[in-house]
Amino acid sequence: MQKALHTFSIPVMGTGHSIDSPIRVAPYGINSVISIVDDLLVERIRKHYSKIFDLPYTNIPRTAVDGRAMRITAYLDLVQDLVQKKFSEIKNQPFFEDNEKAKYFEMLPTSSELRNMYLKLVGSPNSGDTDELSQKLTESMKAGSIDVNIMAKVDGFSYTNNGQPMTSEFSDGNAALRGFANSKVSSSLILSAGFNPRLYNYLAEFEDFYRDMKGNIKKKIILKVSDFRSALIQGKYLAKKGLEVFEYRIESGLNCGGHAFASDGYLLPALLKEFKEKREMLSSAIEPLIKSYYEDNREGGFAADWELSDPRLTVQGGIGNNGEAKRLLQDFEMDATGWGSPFLMVPEATTVDEPTMTLLQNAKEEDLYLSGVSPLGVPFNNVKNTGSEKWHKERIKKGKPGSPCPKGFLESNTEFTENPICTASTHYQLLKINQINESDVTKDEKEKALSKVLEKACLCEHLGNGALITLGILKENRAPQAICPGPNIAWFDRQYSLKEMTDHIYGRSNVVPDERPHMFAKEMIMYVDYLEELIEQSDDPSADIRSLTKFKNNLIKGMEYCEEIATSKPFETENLNSILETVEEQRHRLNSIFEKFEEKVLVAE
Repeated sequence: MQKALHTFSIPVMGTGHSIDSPIRVAPYGINSVISIVDDLLVERIRKHYSKIFDLPYTNIPRTAVDGRAMRITAYLDLVQDLVQKKFSEIKNQPFFEDNEKAKYFEMLPTSSELRNMYLKLVGSPNSGDTDELSQKLTESMKAGSIDVNIMAKVDGFSYTNNGQPMTSEFSDGNAALRGFANSKVSSSLILSAGFNPRLYNYLAEFEDFYRDMKGNIKKKIILKVSDFRSALIQGKYLAKKGLEVFEYRIESGLNCGGHAFASDGYLLPALLKEFKEKREMLSSAIEPLIKSYYEDNREGGFAADWELSDPRLTVQGGIGNNGEAKRLLQDFEMDATGWGSPFLMVPEATTVDEPTMTLLQNAKEEDLYLSGVSPLGVPFNNVKNTGSEKWHKERIKKGKPGSPCPKGFLESNTEFTENPICTASTHYQLLKINQINESDVTKDEKEKALSKVLEKACLCEHLGNGALITLGILKENRAPQAICPGPNIAWFDRQYSLKEMTDHIYGRSNVVPDERPHMFAKEMIMYVDYLEELIEQSDDPSADIRSLTKFKNNLIKGMEYCEEIATSKPFETENLNSILETVEEQRHRLNSIFEKFEEKVLVAE
């Protein structure tokens, strides 16, 4: 397994905000992730960069057979070419100058052998081994990975011009996978948002996910997971098909950006502890299945000189300073960390339009919230007063709620129609509003139901608009902007350079205030908030008492473990005191919330 240069990566951020991040950061050796959900956005970005770099461009029309896969392949091939072009330019620059090559090495981790070798070189320009060191450093340079993300839940069927559903090969998920598989990039596919057997089975049709004659895998598989059991089940499922998981990417259920897939009250420290203690199982349970597959299905079987490497474990969600990163890397033995939302404030890394950037710079913790805007029906991290929110409110005032649904990637509801439609669409919302108004319920119940319907937003279009505005493809007044930062962004209040952010990550500087609560403390509060919301939404307390009690008990165990962590020696910049204070406050609050709920149960019975 090739060791990554950096101990962090930049995760996917919406459909648009990291759409060209590899072009921006991969030449400096930094891994980042592109969403390939929106192939129409991908096509517009490809056209833009083809024009910028004077490259040939032929439009792949929306009506093209297998157009979705073709658009994704064409864009990834372009990204690969542009990354290699810029990387080669940096690699060929001289040492001993204030240039991009110096920046490449200066941004490496403080503990990096390459960085220390570079510092030795520039610190002794007249030493006898200058040429040898220069050559060795240049040969050791490599570009970052152009990784892609597919949300397993976003796998609707495509339809012909006659309205007939196409075969499963052309489903959104399978077509996106095929687009990546057919591209020339050698990188990783991140599968997120749940287990999709159809999509997982389709992986087995592409040779790039298997070992070649030398034992190398061109395209690796990364699973984004929220618990150990799920990781093991999915890993074994793929292993039976001879597919190896390169990395398990563990994410906080709530303290993250984008969609929030809450666990049953399992706090991140408790989850990481389990992964650390059972890590060996992710190899021992998988290895026999992989070897058995090759022996039964591949000529020559599993070669004796092939090495089955242990899968990497990485973590992301709410990390805010070097002290917290060190806790994750050293105490929990993670291989790397993911830093998402802070990079929204780094124009060198992501595409955030100016109005939204200003909104993020001024956002306080109370402006960042878990919303119900996603048509997927999954809680979605959001910030108040986005362009998207204003646009939707204006349409409601005009009596035209919802969106015309120009892309349809999140169409899944068949409540009123034979073919799925999106719950954020005008079509659905007008039908649902009419149903609610004609229903025999109280005025308060109607208002509550209407509010939930009208909250849904057009994420397909609006999450990509920030990139189109930033790149000058669309005017701001024609492109309502949505964004999905995690609550951690409240502590990053200005724009940062790429070098500033990497220096912050590696502890060479600190750009957030010391009083910022620990990431574990923030997650704790979010989970108590979430449980309170579940209790308030409970229509049948007697039926829900068992599952909610389990949730509460898991939370309490997690809090107790957080207390243990808080009594250990803090890493520099790590605010462990905030954990102790938060445990005391949230434990009291949790007990109070649950006492009231138990009273409701008694009354109901």
